[in-house]
Amino acid sequence: MSYSVETISSFDRELKRLSKKYASLKSEVYELGELLQSNPFQGEPLGRDCYKIRIAIASKGKGKSGGGRIISCVKVTAERVILLSIYDKSEQEDIEDALLKQLLKENDLI
Repeated sequence: MSYSVETISSFDRELKRLSKKYASLKSEVYELGELLQSNPFQGEPLGRDCYKIRIAIASKGKGKSGGGRIISCVKVTAERVILLSIYDKSEQEDIEDALLKQLLKENDLI
């Protein structure tokens, strides 16, 4: 089964901002999107069909532990993976539950 990978507008804005800092980020997110099409359940489960995926940012040079985080939401019935948020771990440790719930609600995912 192949899933479609989509983004929301706030993810696109965050990606654009971080891409100015880290030139390799866009290609790494694209590669992750390719992987998510065949295996959408990657990362650490957060509840509400959401996952936190660790990615290495090559231009940052810190590996996965000091790299970026992408929050995805998997909708099995619609065969969709929605990328909700991306952040640099050095700027933000974790995503708050209230923010996750707000992103899901704003995009009619709950």
